[in-house]
Amino acid sequence: MNINLGAPSESILARLIEREYAGNQTEAIRQALVAYENQIEEEEMELVHKAVEMQMQEIKSGKAKTQSWDEVKKELGL
Repeated sequence: MNINLGAPSESILARLIEREYAGNQTEAIRQALVAYENQIEEEEMELVHKAVEMQMQEIKSGKAKTQSWDEVKKELGL
């Protein structure tokens, strides 16, 4: 695969290799992709935690209806 990154990105790659954070451009790009994937996963987890926190606040304030496990089983005919 050939990728044209442009001068600013190529300069970053050169500095990373010069500082020995990566052995070559391919390695640096692989590391960047892994770091980007980790960042996205962390952001997704933060959003999930915020959503759960909001739901818990609604439950505690009485705005959200809750059911016991027994009520759920009864509704499902179990």
